[in-house]
Amino acid sequence: MILIDKPFVSDFLVKTIKENNFPVIATTVVKSMISDDSLNWISEKEAIELFKKDPNTPLYSNSENAISWIEQNLSFSKLPSQIQLFKNKILFRELIKDAFPNYFFKGVKLADLPKLNAKQLKFPLIIKPAVGFFSLAVHKVDSVEEWNTILNNIEQEIEAFKGMYPKEVVNVSDFIIEEYIEGEEYAIDCYFNTKGKPKVLNVMHHIFSSAKDVSDRVYMTSKEIIEKNKSEIEDFLQIVGQKAQLKNFPMHVEIRIDKTGKINPIEINPLRFGGWCTTGDISYFAYDFNSYEQFLYEKSPNWNEILKTRKDKKYNLIVLDNNSGIKESNIKAFNYNLLLKDFKKPLNLRKVDFRKYAVFGFLFTETSKGNEKELNTILSSNLKKYITIKE
Repeated sequence: MILIDKPFVSDFLVKTIKENNFPVIATTVVKSMISDDSLNWISEKEAIELFKKDPNTPLYSNSENAISWIEQNLSFSKLPSQIQLFKNKILFRELIKDAFPNYFFKGVKLADLPKLNAKQLKFPLIIKPAVGFFSLAVHKVDSVEEWNTILNNIEQEIEAFKGMYPKEVVNVSDFIIEEYIEGEEYAIDCYFNTKGKPKVLNVMHHIFSSAKDVSDRVYMTSKEIIEKNKSEIEDFLQIVGQKAQLKNFPMHVEIRIDKTGKINPIEINPLRFGGWCTTGDISYFAYDFNSYEQFLYEKSPNWNEILKTRKDKKYNLIVLDNNSGIKESNIKAFNYNLLLKDFKKPLNLRKVDFRKYAVFGFLFTETSKGNEKELNTILSSNLKKYITIKE
């Protein structure tokens, strides 16, 4: 069963739903987003009754905006509590703290942040909303001297993105302060099957332009990334699944792997793959399988066969967030054609209403070995070359 909500549903996901006749819950929101009457629509009442008959019914949602529907209508099931275990980063840290006993974290009310004695904190550290999305108000703080400046920045950012997402997606009343782990960051799409066994559907290397960068600009996946990390990631996921008692449960996981190979969890996003139908869709462009079908039919990718033909290729998700410093209200247009010319093999471009969501869109590309310069360029770009300002 599929639960669609704002801000975005891809044509690829809609096509998947249609071709497989997957049931879609006919909420008012989804009906305003998809006008195709030929889909397998089921009423909200029918969906609720199905869950009462079988609480383990597989459910996929494209967006965390749908969390409120689940909390309001499926409170009799374990889904709301499981979602909160992961959506609230403080609860998630509490869940797994005995498996990571030396990891420092601290939950703090937004109003209490200025009262903290920063000299008692261990730097460098990461500060972010306990319930957040899309690197909003996420900062790396390297020293005591930076602390007050970062708090001021957070206050300004909160004002800027107020109203973009519901409180179930971004809630800035509580923040988490946690230690910064050196290492490489990865994003994983996976699900737990009916027996509670994790199935990895994608592993993407989240690369940054600098040590201070916490943005979501570039994610890449490849044969080498999958082969190097899949086994250890499955072991880590098994720990999480056992602690939360997960079955028929999809998720998008973010981790950091240090130089010793140890996995350190960052966060887990429940009941979906990457937001805005990003990482869930790129598995098709990169590896020619459908992640949504894999979960709902309880299948597993045949990685040995798939990766035989993917040598020396990288498949990339580029998030075109507005880091230009130019207010959206002052932007006349974004030149997508010029953007496409800067990449040797674009696979798919998705434009977004940047005035509403402060992101210009998402670009999927394929990069051959030796052509990584295009990725490094967009990684450090402020995107101003593509922006036309209002006169």
